[in-house]
Amino acid sequence: MAYDDSLADRVRPILKADPGFDEKKMFGGIAFLINGNMACGVHTDNLIVRLDREDYDEALNRPGATVFDLTGKPMKGWVLVTPEALEEDADLERWVRLGIEFAQSLPPK
Repeated sequence: MAYDDSLADRVRPILKADPGFDEKKMFGGIAFLINGNMACGVHTDNLIVRLDREDYDEALNRPGATVFDLTGKPMKGWVLVTPEALEEDADLERWVRLGIEFAQSLPPK
């Protein structure tokens, strides 16, 4: 399994209302973009969320959040959220909205 299709299916409706929404394969999973900027994605059965570096430390203190590190070099401003922390739709939506807000703050690509 490259990525959890059911998690991706739960994420899409949260993002699809944005006219800049797109998705593409990335990180061995799927990335969800707003205006060409990654907001979040699914890697294996985890959610990847891109957020403002100022929110990074606070996000890491939330249940189920950990450093996003595929290469041995942690990516500052990116967190990996475990499936256990995403069981409730409201929790998933909160994480995805953090990614959307960050992506919308960037200039379109």
